[in-house]
Amino acid sequence: MASGAPGPPEKSAFWSCLSCRLLSGAALLGSGVWVYLGPRRLMQQRIPPNPGNIAQMTFAFGLICWGIVVIIDPVGRLKKDEK
Repeated sequence: MASGAPGPPEKSAFWSCLSCRLLSGAALLGSGVWVYLGPRRLMQQRIPPNPGNIAQMTFAFGLICWGIVVIIDPVGRLKKDEK
């Protein structure tokens, strides 16, 4: 093996996983909106929400927040700043 041969160029961790974060974050946002729309349609028909519908909406907000956190990636920024 040649020790003087240059290796492949180094890619930063941010650009190598940006597309993954955008794809998975968008999927979580989309699924959160889809889960939220179920009980919302019932409420638009003037049907009062039951505890199951409220739990479903709370779960949907959790999915939406999780999608935002995945896209923003605050943990990855902390690791990058420590180096």
